[in-house]
Amino acid sequence: MLEALHRYTLLESPTGDARALAALAAVLEADAARAGLHTAREPHPTGDHLIWSLPGRGVTGPPLLLLSHYDTVWATGTLTEMPWSVRGDVVRGPGVYDTKAGIAVLLAAVAALSEDQVPHPPVRVIVVADEEIGSPTAGDLVRAEAAQASAVLGLEPPHPGGALKTGRRGSTRARITVTGVEAHAALDPDAGVSAIDELVDQLVRVRSLVSDRPVLLNTGTIAGGGRTNVVAGRAHADLGLRFTDPADEEAVLGALRALEPVRPRARISTELLSHRPTWRPGPAGDALLERLRVIAAGIGQTLEGRPADGAADTNTTGALGRPTADGLAPWGGGAHARTEWVSSTGMSTRKELLTSILTSLV
Repeated sequence: MLEALHRYTLLESPTGDARALAALAAVLEADAARAGLHTAREPHPTGDHLIWSLPGRGVTGPPLLLLSHYDTVWATGTLTEMPWSVRGDVVRGPGVYDTKAGIAVLLAAVAALSEDQVPHPPVRVIVVADEEIGSPTAGDLVRAEAAQASAVLGLEPPHPGGALKTGRRGSTRARITVTGVEAHAALDPDAGVSAIDELVDQLVRVRSLVSDRPVLLNTGTIAGGGRTNVVAGRAHADLGLRFTDPADEEAVLGALRALEPVRPRARISTELLSHRPTWRPGPAGDALLERLRVIAAGIGQTLEGRPADGAADTNTTGALGRPTADGLAPWGGGAHARTEWVSSTGMSTRKELLTSILTSLV
């Protein structure tokens, strides 16, 4: 697994870089085929989603669905500043923790099933290409596969220490775009309508929408205008929103869609760049976690679970009411930070656990 993780890490795979993602996808598909999986793809211009399947052996019924992703937040060239290294139990490099180690563990567990010829249910695996920006092209695929699955297991990093994730905040990326009227800023300012001024006022409104709710709001980027002597004709802001309650999610997103201009000649539009619904713990997930605890105890491991703040594709499956648990990748730390690392011991432990789950969760 460590050798596989090394190869995957050296193939940098930032979201949206179709050429870099294709290079890693080819390696992953070859490894998946060697592990006994049938491979297919759903093509997209910004990166293909990988679809792998393993027929059941001695067990019939709906498949287990495993979710992972092979894109990372790191730009090509990051390896020069964050080189691959292994020191004791600590493995470092861009994407090792989130979540290339999870892919290595997944493939090792599936290979063990093939080698040992043990009974297991059918398995489906989706490895998404744009998870780090909210899976805007993968949502329909994930929903379709989840509808046919008996349970969904996410190969994202766990909580610190290894606890699974049994719920997630809703996560939405929204863009507010304002169209104004350009004019000379000194000779005829009243003929113009500043898109930037309108956007600033709208952002104040948006802040008030969440001020009395447990909603996280981050204005991540703002762009607009062109010259200081021209009234800005266009501006936009990208917002990141996190929700713990579906009712808050519905109310805030509805209010965003209903924004009206402050200035008579300004125009406003709001679009959702990506949307992952709030996944709250429920009976189906609780029952799955209890089954996973029993399986872990059978191999001498202790397993706990609790909700998480971050979002992933399991938001989609959990919100649909499908039995879902996430965080089955190895533990480590520093996700999206230059301190990113993963535990090599955790890789072995998680491989043993996942192999046991695949043979016992029927």
